[in-house]
Amino acid sequence: MSVYLGEFIGTIILVLLGDGVCCNVNLNKSGFKGGGAVHILIGWGMAVMVPAFAMSRFAGCGSAFNPAVTIGAAIRTGDWSTVPGQIVAQMLGGFVGAAILLVLYHDHIKETADDAVVRGCFCTSASIPNQCLNFLSEFVATFILVFTLSLIPGAAGESNVSWILVYGVIVACGASFGGLTGYAMNAARDTAPRIAYLLLAPNFGKKDGNWSYGWIPAVAPICGGVVAALLYNALAAAQMFG
Repeated sequence: MSVYLGEFIGTIILVLLGDGVCCNVNLNKSGFKGGGAVHILIGWGMAVMVPAFAMSRFAGCGSAFNPAVTIGAAIRTGDWSTVPGQIVAQMLGGFVGAAILLVLYHDHIKETADDAVVRGCFCTSASIPNQCLNFLSEFVATFILVFTLSLIPGAAGESNVSWILVYGVIVACGASFGGLTGYAMNAARDTAPRIAYLLLAPNFGKKDGNWSYGWIPAVAPICGGVVAALLYNALAAAQMFG
């Protein structure tokens, strides 16, 4: 039970801090309006690092509160026993975190006429719509995320240095791929808040979930995570028998 509770609370914190920085920078009348891409990069890196560190005492946490990372870890270890529950907890946490932000930023959403800006605070979209390249961008970014996390010593919490490295991975992925698709790399931080936005956001204008793109950050990260885990296993086997 502690694993699922840790994933749930950790994902709430991740979305509050991550989508929160997007709200803070993009919504009208916010005191940090116009903070820019660097502000978001720093904020999202901390949004992943803080709950990973804070929730590491719960056995099984350290999965970055991300279905793609959770599935990748299961492929590496062969232990799938908690995976369904972890993913459910992550998705519920993402929804709740977005719901809290919708309450906190209600008045600022009201002051923001452009629905695409409001939606973009909670989920990602492509700067240039091209489904093949958009899918590939999310695939590559998540591949790098899962593969590098699997190689960081102590990434599950054995070393305090690991948290700085996790921060570095997230910021590096954002700095390199964020301009393409927003580097979601995580259905719990994109699909779940997208649903919360559609169901709960105040309807001051037209609301559009942009599902013609929205399936990509749900599917591509998992594919990237699976390939990263398989490559890790292949390298580990080659080292063992080589």
